Amino acid sequence: MDRILIIDDDRELCALIRRSIIKENIEADGCGSGREGLARLGEREYHLVILDVMMPGIDGFETMEGIRAVSSVPILMLTAKDDSASKVRGLRAGADDYLTKPFDMDELTARVLSLIRRYTRFNRGEGEEEKAVLEFDGLSIDADSRSVTTGNGTFELPPKEFELLWFCAENQGKILTKQKIYEAVWKEPYVYDDSNIMAIISRLRKKMEIQPGNPKYIQTVKGIGYRFSKDV
Repeated sequence: MDRILIIDDDRELCALIRRSIIKENIEADGCGSGREGLARLGEREYHLVILDVMMPGIDGFETMEGIRAVSSVPILMLTAKDDSASKVRGLRAGADDYLTKPFDMDELTARVLSLIRRYTRFNRGEGEEEKAVLEFDGLSIDADSRSVTTGNGTFELPPKEFELLWFCAENQGKILTKQKIYEAVWKEPYVYDDSNIMAIISRLRKKMEIQPGNPKYIQTVKGIGYRFSKDV
C-alpha cells in the first residue's frame, strides 16, 4: 500500500488531509514540525511528502533541503503565500508541485494520486519504456533507476525532473513549446505559469551541465520554449 507523510504544524489541516487520503486507500502519517518529519523519513518508506512552507523552527524550505539530501521522494509543497517568488523558491529547492492555501481538497487528492502514480511507475518499472537508457555525448539517462550520469557524477532525479528531461531527450532536436512540455509532464491543461518549467530546467542544468550558464543539452529557444540539442 502507498504511504504519504504530511508535515504541517496545522493539526486540523493535517487531520483533514489524512482523512481525504485514507479514502483513496493510501496510508498517511502526520507530524507537526520539520525535525519530526525528517526523523520519520529515516524510519519508514514513503511515496510522497506533503510539506507546508510556513512552520516554526525548521521551515518548509530547510526541511525540503534535508529531504532532498537523502531522498528523491515526490514533494507537494503547501504555501499560504500566493506569489511567484515563494513558488519558484520551493521548486528550485526540490519540490515537484505546489498548492496555495486555501485549496480544494479534491484538487489536493488528485495531485497526490498523480505524483504517486508517476513515482511508483518509474520505480517499479512496469513497462519497457521505463527500463530504457538514453545515451548522449557525456550524458546517460536511465529510466530504470531514474537517474542521470554526466561529468558531474550520477544523480537520482525527483519525478518531475526526470519526466521533463526524458520528454525533451526523446524529442531530441525538436523545438518544444512551454505549453507542450507542461501538458506532457503535468498531464493537465496549460495555465500560463512558467515558473514550474523554468525552476526544473534550472535544477537539471546544475546537475547535468559542466557550464550551467552555457547549456550543452537542454537549450533555451527564446520566446518559444526549449530544445534538447541535436548535436549531442
